[in-house]
This record gives sequence, structure tokens and C-alpha cells, in this order.
Amino acid sequence: MKGLLLCVCQGTCPSFHSMNVFEILNELRREELVDFVAIHPQLCADDGDNFLSTLLSANGKIDKLYVAGCDPKMQIKMFRDAFEKAGFEKTKHYGVDIRNMDTEKALETIKKLIKDTDN
Repeated sequence: MKGLLLCVCQGTCPSFHSMNVFEILNELRREELVDFVAIHPQLCADDGDNFLSTLLSANGKIDKLYVAGCDPKMQIKMFRDAFEKAGFEKTKHYGVDIRNMDTEKALETIKKLIKDTDN
């Protein structure tokens, strides 16, 4: 099972104002590039940790978790505790930075990541 989480920095960060996040999620869902999509306002916050650990421990079938938001290296650091708590292997996480992109560019970037890691 593959899933995509879209994190939007509370929805107030100017780096996300040029994209329609719902259009992104709907296109990926309709094209069935992933098995589920979700949006979270701030995965790096405490409730983001709770969300991640609950999602990942409640469903041991997630083979790949794509997170579109900020820098992938930062994601690894920020999500480490939630991954450990859930027993989720960090190698199953694929981050992609979509800040300062419009809808089309963000979609293109996310789709490329999914296709490049689909084996």
C-alpha cells in the first residue's frame, strides 16, 4: 500500500499559496498513483507526530509513504520519533519538497517521485 501526505505549513506559509492542494490530491487519487491521500496542516508539530504514529502503527500494510511538503532531509529528522514509535522503517518514507511551486509543478514533482520509486 502506498500513501501520500501533503503537509502545508499551517496553510499560512507563502510558499504554498501558488498551488491548489485539493487539486493536487484529487489528481493523484483519480490517477490511482497511490492508495490513499491526506492533508495535514503541520506534520512537524506534536499533533503531526500523533497523526503519523497512529496512521503508521494502525496500518502495518503501508509499504511507501510519500510526504510532499518541506525539505526531505528535514522530514527525516522531524518524523524520526513518530516513525520509531510506530515501528515504521524510515526507508519506506519518500519526501519531496514542493515549496514555492504552482499546482502544475508540484504535481509534476510528486508524480516523478512516485514513478521513480515505483518498482
